[in-house]
Amino acid sequence: MTLAAVAQEVCRIGRSLYERGYVHASAGNISVRLDEADGSGWLITPTDACLGTLEASALAHIDAEGRQVAGERASKTLALHRSIYAAAPQARCVIHTHATHLVALTLAGVWSAGDIVPPITPYYVMKVGHVPLAPYQRPGDPAVAAWVGAAIEAANARGVPIRAVMLERLGPVVWHASLHEASATLEELEETAKLWLMTGRHVAPLDEAQIDALRRQFGAAW
Repeated sequence: MTLAAVAQEVCRIGRSLYERGYVHASAGNISVRLDEADGSGWLITPTDACLGTLEASALAHIDAEGRQVAGERASKTLALHRSIYAAAPQARCVIHTHATHLVALTLAGVWSAGDIVPPITPYYVMKVGHVPLAPYQRPGDPAVAAWVGAAIEAANARGVPIRAVMLERLGPVVWHASLHEASATLEELEETAKLWLMTGRHVAPLDEAQIDALRRQFGAAW
């Protein structure tokens, strides 16, 4: 995919998330890791940009050394995105939003610090996996980037990689091999939080035998 095509895809995903209510106002950001053929580095949405009205030419192009070479000023979460790419080499993109039900969940109380919601549906186990809670820090705080990088490395060491974290009072951060997959993971995460809140946070999780069947049949990372 060419650099121009990648930029257009970022704009398409941002518009889709905005139009369906997964992101609002100027909250959230998206980045993509670029191939060497496209100049290496990353594309990331500008600071305070509305994901519903992104323009391809405005996306910030950051080179492999972290210098901005084109576009408008990069999102203040750039350090967080770079920390994820460093800790998760398989990640090709990162999406961060302020999804309503997930933020509400951190205000009401998550299931646990290691799993913000319990495994209540098979698709949550299969498509999302474990999602730890990152303690509150101000937006853009370098401590968040360090915490998330360490969480990814700890999960890798346990043999159960993660593909998302939840920033307390701010929103989810999801990474994956493609923008389509990252967007789908984000949506599954938000909808699971919505289900759990709607049912009063009293739903019994899937039991170990049911989860093990999902591991064996679908390779679920749980």
